[in-house]
Amino acid sequence: MIGIVMATMLEADPFLATLSLKEMETSPFRFYGNDDILLIISGIGKTNSAMATTYLIQNFKPKCICNLGAAGATNNQCQLGEYYQISEIVEPDRPDLRTGIPHRHKPDVLDYSHTVVLATQDKPVHSSVERKKIAKLAQLVDMEGAAVTQVCRQFHVKCLIFKFVSDTPEHHLSRDIIENIKHYREDFARFFSQLVLPALLSSFQR
Repeated sequence: MIGIVMATMLEADPFLATLSLKEMETSPFRFYGNDDILLIISGIGKTNSAMATTYLIQNFKPKCICNLGAAGATNNQCQLGEYYQISEIVEPDRPDLRTGIPHRHKPDVLDYSHTVVLATQDKPVHSSVERKKIAKLAQLVDMEGAAVTQVCRQFHVKCLIFKFVSDTPEHHLSRDIIENIKHYREDFARFFSQLVLPALLSSFQR
């Protein structure tokens, strides 16, 4: 069983058709699945994604969890619509109490060349000034990845993170981000189903 954690239906909708997933549960989280895959809609933010990942692990015992969804680019290195595997995650809003250094996490990775560092924080990042600060730490920023990875590490479950770019320093309005997600989410779903999923299943057979 492979678990997929996604924050919103806006991001997840094309995955239901692409992966032939049917609705299974609506409470306490919305679940869609088939014989091999379970997709849970966590809600936005670290707390929601941590709860959903914990629920998924404890109730369904997946062999691996993938956190998929949109992320903002902190600079112009990552272009709108591109997708990346996350090799490291930093939490700018969660410094160590003794050192002040932000917590870092290492998800698992597949043999895929496009890897970047992700920053996860609960505050949405829209302005170019905020992005510039985070750009010193990471190329992308989201609100869930670190929490999913931390829960998976706690329960000794394999964890992979893939994100597509929904906004850049040129995008400041929520409506623009929503329209970008709608525009690029189907390509991201095909990328996962055609490239990531077969590679992941192959890694289980080694």
